[in-house]
Amino acid sequence: MTTMTTPLDADGFADLAERVEQQIRRVIVGQDRMLRDVLAGLFAEGHVLLEGVPGLGKTVLLRTLGQALSLDFTRVQCTPDLMPADIVGTNVITDGMRSEFASGPVFTQLLLADEINRATPKTQSALLEAMAERRATVGGITRDLPRPFFVMATQNPIEMEGTYPLPEAQLDRFLAKVLVPLPSADDLVEILDRTTGTAVQEARPVASTEELVAAIRLVREVPMASHVLRHVVDLVQATHPTNDTAPELVRRFVSHGSSPRGAQSLVLLAKVYALFDGRLQASIDDVRAAAPVALRHRLVLGYEALPAGVTADDAVDALLEHVPVPAPPVKGAV
Repeated sequence: MTTMTTPLDADGFADLAERVEQQIRRVIVGQDRMLRDVLAGLFAEGHVLLEGVPGLGKTVLLRTLGQALSLDFTRVQCTPDLMPADIVGTNVITDGMRSEFASGPVFTQLLLADEINRATPKTQSALLEAMAERRATVGGITRDLPRPFFVMATQNPIEMEGTYPLPEAQLDRFLAKVLVPLPSADDLVEILDRTTGTAVQEARPVASTEELVAAIRLVREVPMASHVLRHVVDLVQATHPTNDTAPELVRRFVSHGSSPRGAQSLVLLAKVYALFDGRLQASIDDVRAAAPVALRHRLVLGYEALPAGVTADDAVDALLEHVPVPAPPVKGAV
């Protein structure tokens, strides 16, 4: 494992991301964009929601990510009978008739909430405080969670039986929503070769918690020019159908646009994408690359969208096509 002795710079960040990605690729085949988006959410110290049909390796990816980054990892299988105490913990009576707190799986660094939309709204709300405040309250006592702390959740987009759609307030707590596509034919051949033989690939730790914390700190320090920030604001404002700048598709099919957290997510993800390339300044292109991941789960579609076949990604594409890109300020201009 590498131990960091000096502050991380842009080149060190790119090297760290490459090391982690190489370890994950020992286990995960293909899925280049998905992997980058998940890593971007993690380096931005945000929670990530992964959506894809069963069997695409979502759970394996997150477990492998925890191994590569030396993070304490806990998995919770969400089911309708899962209770809030099963998430945050509860007070128990010991043999000495004393009340002691038994911590739940949320007291970890990387929590995988598998099939999160199978948990009831009451249990989902138990995660809300942890995700928003990085703390948990049990029996009137609030306890801080370990840092760094990430919630990585998965959900199946096609199976609605026995599921509870995530409320908008909880969706908004996820910095990123990452779609997990089906593998290509070549990737599927490689997956079959790896998973039906005797060899078992495992990731090894290649980064310390100290390095991860330094990387998270560096992301916050990346500068963003004023005209790039303005483009972030223009994109988010145009997600609201009542805004004058909203494209026609948004006006017709989106009932509610993004919250200010969407703008924050855009900024942080754009900074990470810049650092992936070894650059210490985020650009307009970084913002536009981050737009689907940061905004798709924050756009509430109206009832007309489903029969018309319009998705949130279609709305984001319309934003990127119709919202003009501001020109950088002229040097020396007053």
